[in-house]
Amino acid sequence: MIVITGATGALNGSTVDHLLERMPAGQIAVVARETAKAERFADLGIEVRYGDYADPASLPSAFEGADQLLLVSSSDPAADAVALHRTAIDAAVAAGAGRILYTSHQGAALDTPFGPGRDHAETEQLLADCGVAWTSLRNGFYAHSLSWLTGPWRETGVMAVPADGPVSWTSRADEAEAAAIIIASDGAYDGPTTLTAASAPTLDEVAVMASEVAGRTIARVVVDDEEWVASQAAAGRPEMMARFTLGMYRAAREGFFAGVDPLLGTLLGREPQSVRSVLDVGAA
Repeated sequence: MIVITGATGALNGSTVDHLLERMPAGQIAVVARETAKAERFADLGIEVRYGDYADPASLPSAFEGADQLLLVSSSDPAADAVALHRTAIDAAVAAGAGRILYTSHQGAALDTPFGPGRDHAETEQLLADCGVAWTSLRNGFYAHSLSWLTGPWRETGVMAVPADGPVSWTSRADEAEAAAIIIASDGAYDGPTTLTAASAPTLDEVAVMASEVAGRTIARVVVDDEEWVASQAAAGRPEMMARFTLGMYRAAREGFFAGVDPLLGTLLGREPQSVRSVLDVGAA
């Protein structure tokens, strides 16, 4: 049995769709905090189970019979993600899961300025110590994030950011398909597994591509960190969220997202989606 958490979200939901191309629905179960949102999977013959990392008592039955279990990482910046992940991993071990897979992130490290990157590093250590076979899917930074990380450049002609650095902007759809391929391989990929696009352009390079798409010059401008936070607050964004996002830019500046790996393209059997294609779609 393949058990997938977070299937009502875009990433793992798409992974389930790709798994259905490779195995019968009866071999898959999905776990959701709100089972009503998983009705489309039930309609396909997939077992839907209730489970919530914040409700430890729900997890033994949610994870029961899992030959492989895909744990989605917590996306709540206000939560203690590592504690939630520890609860899920402990429950997976207790349930006798044969392998635990986890949606991690490229640049997972204890010293990264990007908060989730630190959480991922700690979670990977929990996995390494849990005594069960594990695979950490170190996904490249999702390319659709460019739509808000670069600001309203289509209107202003400017990408105003607090820092710049190379980032392997990667399609979430490609990541989801690769996760299904890895799960279907039944253990061929072990430990940290990096899944990125083929290149890691800086935002300055992204601005050049955006200029080609827009047919006019789009400038990338780096502003002071605190000036950027203040501008975000002035635009109505909570300061906590602005500083959370600032950590991503700082991590990019320090090179945490610079690495690329050919594995994603190899798994897909094609070139992963490029930044230029993402910008082209946004222009449509």
